[in-house]
Amino acid sequence: MSTSRSRYRQTRPSRITDDQIADLIYKLQQLIPNDHHRKGSSAKVLEETCSYVRSLQREVEDLSQRLSELLQSMDTNSPQAAIIRTLLISP
Repeated sequence: MSTSRSRYRQTRPSRITDDQIADLIYKLQQLIPNDHHRKGSSAKVLEETCSYVRSLQREVEDLSQRLSELLQSMDTNSPQAAIIRTLLISP
């Protein structure tokens, strides 16, 4: 066996089993709210997961825009601005 081939085998990630895939699909189903998924094939679960993640991204963008507008309209020295800064800085 050539040196490059043996190196490839040593560094190649192990293959994921069907059981591991089924377990990951199950875990994804548990993360998605009930109104976003139905029982179905693995492909359907992945599609619904992607759809849900996209909806979360849109929600984050919307909230970021709203926060930006709120901050622009507010006095930066106000108590409300201090609360918002505290919330944004907190881990």
